Amino acid sequence: MKYTILQKLKIPTLLSAFITLLNDRLGETIVFPLLPFLLGRFTNSGSTLGLLAGTYAISQFAVAPLIGALSDRYGRKPIITICVSGSVIGLSMFAITVSVNWNNFLPTWASTLPLLLLFLARIIDGMSGGTAATATAVLADISTPENRAKTFGLIGVAFGLGFILGPGLGTALAKYSVTLPVWAATLFAISNLVLVLSILPETLPSNKRSSFIKKRELNPFRQLKLVFTNSLSRTLCLSFFIFFMAFNGFTAVLVLYLKEAFNWGPQLSSQAFVVVGIIAMIVQGGLIGPLVNQYGEKRLTLIGVGFVMAGCITITLANIDNSIPMVFSGVAVLALGTGLVTPCLRALISRRLNSAGQGAVLGSLQGLQSLGTFLGASIAGFSYDLLGQKSPFIGTTFLLIVVLYFIIGVGSSHQTQSENQ
Repeated sequence: MKYTILQKLKIPTLLSAFITLLNDRLGETIVFPLLPFLLGRFTNSGSTLGLLAGTYAISQFAVAPLIGALSDRYGRKPIITICVSGSVIGLSMFAITVSVNWNNFLPTWASTLPLLLLFLARIIDGMSGGTAATATAVLADISTPENRAKTFGLIGVAFGLGFILGPGLGTALAKYSVTLPVWAATLFAISNLVLVLSILPETLPSNKRSSFIKKRELNPFRQLKLVFTNSLSRTLCLSFFIFFMAFNGFTAVLVLYLKEAFNWGPQLSSQAFVVVGIIAMIVQGGLIGPLVNQYGEKRLTLIGVGFVMAGCITITLANIDNSIPMVFSGVAVLALGTGLVTPCLRALISRRLNSAGQGAVLGSLQGLQSLGTFLGASIAGFSYDLLGQKSPFIGTTFLLIVVLYFIIGVGSSHQTQSENQ
């Protein structure tokens, strides 16, 4: 009887955490494929698009340690509430900015105001992007070590659904108005906030909270120092950083490229990302386990990087007449590649660490990914404007060759049996 009651008490907690994780992904996956179309009235600059795409990531990188420390000090519910509120504010500001016809009342000297508001909206949304980390902490609070992996499965489900539902909603709603999907994301964030306020209990008891916050732990670059001072994982972590810088760099300008090179609209662009979400969810949700058992993480990582390169090259070979089959084939191969690389490269890093060093280094990978996303998106945007539309794809290919070189080299002297299964 007592067990049943406890299980029922867990239901609102699991539901709140799941919706919060889903909201974190939907806010990105609905808006991201539509960015070039939403910005079209203000600018067609690849540099601006790249910086705007990277702003969320660098803002999240900057405040992630603070959000984690605050949730340990003051509890999960107040921090999730603040983060989801920030998401509501950021998305609302973005939606209002792209919906208003600024030409009706804005003087010429203030023509940059809408872009500034969009950057501010992305910064606010990014700074409140600790929702995923805090929701994960909630799941850890209510789990035992024995069932933690099963509970954490909600994270993968929420992220997978986010990558499918987000572009799917974008495709369905963009045919009525390109701004409508952003309002849908805002409405979902508001619903998330109401749910958190209404039913989420506090999961971190007062006696388990931190008594104070150490200032040195709030420096995001301090976390990265842990990554590069660990000789066992340094090269693999550098490969992880370069991979996400390359991949998220060219994907930041991909929709702009499809729009300008092939005259694609918002619906077709969003459909391409639906394909990515479906394939990535199938690979990471069902295929990755059997594939690892048969081929090992290192081999699958190399194959995955090769798939990403092949997909990138396929997209650059498309022309106006065959763009639909070529681009959809390319993004399908890309999705397969990233579905292999992301879990396998993390596993390779994990296998190189002892239990004492695991948490610190693996926890720093998210910061490394965010920093790589910002740098990659920004560089790709400037490259698009200065060196040509295909230059980000060419740059990605060269960076992925570097990743292959590093990963092939890893293990020549420290190769473990698990990597050669």
